[in-house]
This record gives sequence, C-alpha cells and structure tokens, in this order.
Amino acid sequence: MSGSIYDNRELSWLKFNQRVLQESLDSSIPLLERLAFTSIFQSNLDEFFMVRVGTLFDQLGTDPELRENKTNMTSREQLDAIFDRVRKTEPQKEKAYRDIMKQLENHGINHIAIDKLTDEENIYIKEYFRNEILPLLSPLIIDKRHPMPFIKNKKLYIAVHLESKSGIKLGLLPVSDSFRRIVQLSKKPLRFVLVEDIVLKHASEVFENYNVLGSSIIRITRNADISEDDDSFLDCDFDFRNLMEELIKERKKLAPVRLQVMGNPESDIIKYLCKRLEISENQVFPAKAPLDLSFAFNLKRMYEGTELCYAPFTPQKSPEISDTIPMAEQIRKKDILLHYPYQSIKPFIRMLNEAAADPDVVSVKITLYRLARNSKIIQALVEMAERGIDVLVLVELRARFDEENNIGWSKTLQNAGCTIIYGPKGLKVHSKLLLITRKKGDRLEHITQIGTGNYNEKTSELYTDLSLLTANADIASEANEVFNALSLGHLVESCSHLLVAPLCLQNKVLAMIDEEISQAKLGNKAYVGIKINSLSDRSIIDKLVEASKAGVKTELIIRGLCCLISGAKGETENIRVTSIVGRFLEHSRIYIFGPEQRRKIYISSADFMTRNTVKRVEVAAPIYDPDIADRIVKIFETMLEDDVKARVQNSNGLYKKKSSHNKKTDCQREFMKQAIENAGQTVSEPCLPASCSADFEPSEFYKCFLMQ
Repeated sequence: MSGSIYDNRELSWLKFNQRVLQESLDSSIPLLERLAFTSIFQSNLDEFFMVRVGTLFDQLGTDPELRENKTNMTSREQLDAIFDRVRKTEPQKEKAYRDIMKQLENHGINHIAIDKLTDEENIYIKEYFRNEILPLLSPLIIDKRHPMPFIKNKKLYIAVHLESKSGIKLGLLPVSDSFRRIVQLSKKPLRFVLVEDIVLKHASEVFENYNVLGSSIIRITRNADISEDDDSFLDCDFDFRNLMEELIKERKKLAPVRLQVMGNPESDIIKYLCKRLEISENQVFPAKAPLDLSFAFNLKRMYEGTELCYAPFTPQKSPEISDTIPMAEQIRKKDILLHYPYQSIKPFIRMLNEAAADPDVVSVKITLYRLARNSKIIQALVEMAERGIDVLVLVELRARFDEENNIGWSKTLQNAGCTIIYGPKGLKVHSKLLLITRKKGDRLEHITQIGTGNYNEKTSELYTDLSLLTANADIASEANEVFNALSLGHLVESCSHLLVAPLCLQNKVLAMIDEEISQAKLGNKAYVGIKINSLSDRSIIDKLVEASKAGVKTELIIRGLCCLISGAKGETENIRVTSIVGRFLEHSRIYIFGPEQRRKIYISSADFMTRNTVKRVEVAAPIYDPDIADRIVKIFETMLEDDVKARVQNSNGLYKKKSSHNKKTDCQREFMKQAIENAGQTVSEPCLPASCSADFEPSEFYKCFLMQ
C-alpha cells in the first residue's frame, strides 16, 4: 500500500497546532482572543515536547531502530523532522504576536520594550526592582566548583554570563511565580512591561561584584513521559495511589528535552548550558517573543466586556427538559441528549442531586477522569454516600497532569464512604459512564448516562460534547457489566449494545465498516461518517482505505492529528477529512455507519487511536431514539457545511480553508443561535461572532489536545 496515504502522527499533530495558530491571524477575531490563541499554540507545543518528544527520546535510548508503523520513520528521524517543523513555525507565532500587540496599541494597550522606557519610567522600574523583586530573588552561580542546580520545568530564568579567568561562570536568576507578571507603568492607556524583562535589565545589580558579559531569558521543557505501567512499578508492593504520588514526584525531575532562549547569548554560553543540561544544540530554540504567553489571559480579564473580547455565551436550557418534573421521571419517558456547551450541564447535576435525595436510589456507579476544581459532581457523590447510598467510583489516577487532583478527589470520596477503584492493571479508564439504580418495591429501575466528555462543569462550557441520558434496560445491563468487570479487574469480552474497548470496540467498528464495503460491492448506497479528535489506529485507517476503494462515501471530521491522507487517486479518493478549530474546542465523538434507511449511530469517549481502541477502557453508546439520531446527524451535517472555521485536508496532507460563496456557515455560531432560540430567548447577533475563541485558561483548553 502506498506510503503517500499515511502521515506521521507527530507531524500531523504539528499541522493541527498550526491551525490553532492560524486563528491568531484571523482579522475577524477580536484582538485579545487572537492573542489568547498564540498562548494556546505555545501551551500546546509545551505539552507536545513534554509528552510526545519525551516519548521519542525515551525510544531513542531504548530502541533507536524502532520505526513507527505508518511512515516507517525512526525516532531520530521523527525528532529531526519535528525540530525542523517547529523552527519554521515559531517565527509565525512571533510575527502574530508582534502584529497583534501593534494593533492593540490603537486600543491603549502597549507592551513596552524594556529599552524603550521614558526616563521617568526607568526610575520607577528601578525602584520597583529594588523594592518588589530583589528581596525575593535567589541568585545562583554555576561553574566548575558549583553544580548545575535543578531548573524547573517551564519556569523562566535569567542566565547571566559572568567574566571569569578559570572558564565560563554562569549566574542564574529564577523568575519567581510570586512576582506579578504584568507590571503596569500606567493604566489609561495601559503601558506595561513583563517582570522577566525587569529582572533581565537589572541582573547586573545582583551580580555587582562581577563583570557581566551578557544575559538572556531561558526556559527549560522537561520530559513528562513517565509510565505507571513500567514493570518495576507494576510489581511493587505500593498502594496504587501511593505509587502515583511517587511517580508525580519523579516526573518533575526528568531530563530536559528543549531549551528556549530569548535574547542574544554568546554561543559559548549556549554550548555550556547544553553540556550541563546534557542536551544537543539541536534542542535549543531561539525566540523573539515572550517565552511564556499566558499573560494574554490576564489581559483578557482586564478587558472583558469590551470590543477586544467576545461577549460571553451562556449555555442554554434544553427545551426537552421540564423544571418541575424529576429528571429520572423525564428520562424514563424518553431519552435525553445534552449538547455542550450550547446546552447547560445543570440538568445532569440536578439529576445527581435528585438521586442523592431519593430514598429509593440504592446505588450509583461512575467513572471519573478529569474534574473541575470545585466540582459539584463530587459534592453530589459525597452527599449520596453520606446518606447511605452505595456509591462506587472509578477514579482514573493516570489522567496525565491531573494525577494530583484525582488523588485528592479519591481521598475525599473515600473519606465520605464511597468505594474507590482504579481499574484494570495497565489500562487507563477513559470512559464517561454513570449508572443510577433505583429500587421500587421488587422492581429495579436504571438511569444510564454515557458521554463524550468529562464530568467537568468548567470544560462543559468550553468543549463541544454530547451526553446521553437513557432508561434503556439493555444499555443499563451492559453498563453494569462494565462496572462489574472494572471492580474485578477484568475486561468486557462481549456486548450486544455498547461498544467497550479494549476487546469489543475496534473489532465492532471494523465489522461495521466491512458491512458498508459489502453494501457498496452489491451496488447499494454505503456510508461512513466519523467525528473524532484524532485518527492514528492503523487497523481502522486501512479499513477506511479499503472502504474508499470499494466506493464507500466516507466523511471524517477530525479536529487534531490524522494519519490518513484523503483524496489520493485510487486509494482514498472517496474520503473527505475536515478539521474545525473555533471558539469552542471540538471534543464530541460521533460514529455513523450506513445511509438513513439502515444507519447505526453511536456517541463515544474514544478517538480512533490505538491508545483508545485497544489500550484503554472506552465506551460507545448506540442511539436508539429516532429523534436524537436525527438530531445527531443534523449536528454532523452542519459541521460538514461549515465554510468559516473548517479546513479541508488536501491530497498532499495539508489543510486549507474552504472557499466561501454567498452562504457562510460557522457551525458553532449556528449551534449557539439554535440553542438560544430553542430556549425561547432572543438572539443578539453581537454575541454570536462569525469567528470565535473561548474564554478559557490554557491549562483547561490545551489538555484536551494531547492528553485525552
């Protein structure tokens, strides 16, 4: 099979991140929202180096000849290609930053270069440094007699080259998180400098007994690829929660994989730093824009309600839900689908609170992956347990970069009386599954919820997700089988309704694609429609190629990385790949097999990546309610019609925005408008811009790109 139909996973992800960066260049987006996208681009790249580049360095050390299974590249070849691609993309980010800041000057927001201060401002900054910064600085000297200190991951430091007769002597000044990042020189207009530039300017005062030859701002990115599945950990006697606490400590000490440098340090200093950090000069990335752009969100908060930011969108009330009838009673009458963030998560939380107060509810079982800081879902589960309901909670302690939060929540839940489990050995549990059991007399009643996104109130306002609430007895029975298997450390080996990874999701997806291939060969209409975040599973990719060759019309909406290249003549010409990057992060997963007359529809927690399909516990739920099925198809079709935020993959693997004619469709804008209208509200056009970005912190937004 031709290699031209495959793309490398890492390089495809970098293409996705470039699509994120393109949002910062879109002149139709408010300026501070565009600035936020530059920060998201940078945060994404940080996590990419920590996770994916870290993994490749680990592979390079253990098996340098190992090749990935799509483009046959070795770890070294992938690293070289990544570094080359990043070097070409970084100047685009820097230009976007400069252009945005230049335009912000017209709105009274001025990031002042430290060498452009007025005499009065210089006096103020000097006093500010001496009074607010200098007392908190902890200077370090590095030379032959002083070992290299531990440089924290993603923290800013000032590296100072000090004159020395005995070789290179380096001064290091950590820029503390306790420092105010934006230092205002005036408020109207806003003139500000960044604290690291102040420390850089006055570094010579700290090292007053030395002749300073040069200085620059540096930032280290460390490998975060640490696995709880390592044999040395799996065979230990630790409690699993204690093990994860030890692993978190170990991650903070892992080796550097990237050194960023802002300024003009001498080559000797770079070589010296590389030697002491044990990295190659190929891992050094010079920069001309701030090394940490997270202050963009501080600026957004300062200017909320102005033309520089979007008017907030409030998730709307679902027209299907009554405020006066208990949620369980409504669900027993008819399945309910919630579409976040266009519809509110409040009905789901209300359902939990009502269950906690219902004397007939005997048990609640749920899987938790990522949670909000002040989680109302945790509060409801605690209340249930304290009221005597049997509450079983699977807390996934291996949710990358949320391990500490989840460890804390597991302790809170356990102290409240919940039964805590952690899932099968070596497999993350990524499913979004809830089962509420109610006993009325001798009869058991069940409510099952299956979702595409986490039980997280914050991200339910930022990510597009689907949440199915159903009283279907067959679905409840199989959901209970999933929980029983998880409790016993087993895997679900067969199912008739749900798709449950790792043993009965991929094979069933392949079988359903095979059915479409058979139909196409018989001359019948055949169709596959998939909306996911990522596609890298080679088995599914090859089956989609086979389907394309058989004439199956295949439409893929894939936000992030896609290792399949569409449009290749004779191979993938019946496949279209679309990516949408907009105001909200596209996160829902939808599987559609077959044309309308015989279609099967699922919503799922699983992307089509090997890590999801055969290395995790994932759940996909069938949609049996015809009204909900039609609604999901309409959602899918509206996204395909998008010609504002959608990019279409070409046969060369590159993505290009659609050519718009008279009609312009921004699917997210359309969904907001529909949600407002369906809730009986008046649509205000200024609240619904054609191009959007969310009011989010990068810590919330970018996690989904890589970690889920």
